[in-house]
Amino acid sequence: MSSVVTVQRQPGVLFLCVHNAGRSQMAAGWMRHLAGDLIRVFSAGSAPAETLNPAAVEAMAEVGIDISEAEPMVWTDQMASDVEVVVSMGCGDRCSTYPGTRLVDWDVADPAGQGLEMVRAVRDEIEIRVRGLVDDLVSDSDGVTEKRK
Repeated sequence: MSSVVTVQRQPGVLFLCVHNAGRSQMAAGWMRHLAGDLIRVFSAGSAPAETLNPAAVEAMAEVGIDISEAEPMVWTDQMASDVEVVVSMGCGDRCSTYPGTRLVDWDVADPAGQGLEMVRAVRDEIEIRVRGLVDDLVSDSDGVTEKRK
C-alpha cells in the first residue's frame, strides 16, 4: 500500500545572460536579497567573462547587495533542468527550452561597457522584474509543491 506524501520544495530560478558578469549577476543578487531561502538561485552565461562588471558590482553595493564574490560561469543543461524558471536576458536562441521549465525572456539593456548611470538604470529595472518573479513564485503553490509516492 502506498501513500501520497506532499513535500514542500523550494522553487529554483536560473538567470542567464551572455557573459554572466552584469545582468544575470544583478538579478541573482536581487533574488537572494528579496527571497532569502525561499527560492534557490543560480546564474550563468553562454560565454562567461573572466570577471564581473565592476560597475554592476558598484551599483549593487549602492543598494546594500554585495555580489563582488560571485564568479561568472558557463550554464549547463543540468542547471536548467534543476530549476522551475529560466530567465534569459540577451541569450536569444542560445537558451534552449527544457520540459517542465518555464522560460522567461527579459529584454534588459546590456550594461557591459556602460557608465554607472546606465548600470543603475539596468539595476533598477531588474529589481522591478525580480520583485514580480518573487511574488509569482512564492504565491504559486504549484511551483513549490511536488508529490511523491
